[in-house]
Amino acid sequence: MKSMAWVPPALVTAILLLGLWTSEVCAQEDGRWTDAFALNGDLRLRYESIEEEDLNDRERERYRARLSLSATANDKFKAVIQLASGGDNPVSANQDFEDSLDIRLDLAYVDWTPNDHTHAYGGTMNNPMFRVGDNPLIWDGDLNPEGVAMTFQPGRFFGSIGGFVVAKRSGSDDSWLYTGQGGVKLDVADGAIFTAGAGYYHYTNTIGNKPFYRDRPKGNSVDAEGNFLFSYHLLEVFAQYEIAIGNWPITVFTNWVQNTEVDIEDTAYALGIKVGKAREQGKMQFSWAFMDIGADAAMGIFTDSDFAAGNTDSRGHLLKAKYALTKSFFLGGTLILTDVDISSGNKHDYTRLQLDIEYKF
Repeated sequence: MKSMAWVPPALVTAILLLGLWTSEVCAQEDGRWTDAFALNGDLRLRYESIEEEDLNDRERERYRARLSLSATANDKFKAVIQLASGGDNPVSANQDFEDSLDIRLDLAYVDWTPNDHTHAYGGTMNNPMFRVGDNPLIWDGDLNPEGVAMTFQPGRFFGSIGGFVVAKRSGSDDSWLYTGQGGVKLDVADGAIFTAGAGYYHYTNTIGNKPFYRDRPKGNSVDAEGNFLFSYHLLEVFAQYEIAIGNWPITVFTNWVQNTEVDIEDTAYALGIKVGKAREQGKMQFSWAFMDIGADAAMGIFTDSDFAAGNTDSRGHLLKAKYALTKSFFLGGTLILTDVDISSGNKHDYTRLQLDIEYKF
């Protein structure tokens, strides 16, 4: 989603917006201008081991650092800037310990709230699309798209629309992503919540062009020159059921995706369960998901960057656990067990273990 050529204008825009917010807030009679600003962030330290069939095992120590500043002048407008480690990777802010620090502008957007159930965004923003069960079948959790979007939630219904730049080339060869999503959230017996919906995601100008990030297809089909072979128009259907048993919240979810522009390797699906929420001291959470992603069922660069090394044409299990030492400190672990390159004839095992210490403020 991020093109380095777009960072300076985004930064200038964000600084100007924050300046305007500061001027307006400082002019308020009560003088409490600090109330309009909020600073937050997180730091995660990670040990990671990777075992891939026919390759040497790998180990590395990594970190992710993010610092965010938001400014609110009134109940209608907010501006947000966030810096992060990780360089220009659109789906990861992780950085190896031995590498020099590479800071990027991770967020720079305006949030306009015209009414109680509508938000309009412009800039490089948090992903506005609903991710069922927080599952990364289509969207990695670190993806922050760049463009314009609107979300709405009138009563039991919710939805979003958006237009995002994904590759700047020249004139009509630019690639954009146009999105639309809608769903319903229903209260059912004994406080349980059932959510269901659908989405449509249309990428432009893919055939004959290079993949969006460092020319890496990430499992998608390319020709001998490394250019996309197909279009990507994705149809998504999702559902989840949330219930609490004692002090344990439980979410069961499923997700199905099809690229309507291809005939083979065109489908992906996920199903899984989440138990608990590590939001307070001593609380734990666990999750399991099984994902099967056809080679051209999704856009490879934007799916989970850890599952199957971030590639489509894969299937396997994603297991996670998290424990809250305090409200701010967390211990976590992830185990990924997958098969990769299934349809290409080079099927092999890929295993990834991650152990995390995370601090949020």
